[in-house]
Amino acid sequence: MNVELGQILFGVAFILFLLLIVGRILVKPLRMLIKLIFNSMLGLFMLLGFNIIGGYFGMTIPINLITVLLTGLLGLPGLILLIALKILGI
Repeated sequence: MNVELGQILFGVAFILFLLLIVGRILVKPLRMLIKLIFNSMLGLFMLLGFNIIGGYFGMTIPINLITVLLTGLLGLPGLILLIALKILGI
């Protein structure tokens, strides 16, 4: 087999390019998933804090997947929305 150095370098560069493309494709959704998990944890802590304080006034919001994701995605406006829905009885 007579393989020239240029062919080897081209092959290595091509493999590195493919790894870069695949890495970018896989990293972006992973970053979004990590951000969603982090924000959902913050939403859970906001709900827990509201339930501790709201418990003294007889007003709590159930903690489930939907409420945690809503407060995680929307943040404080999501918590205010849940409080408004609770007050309206929805």
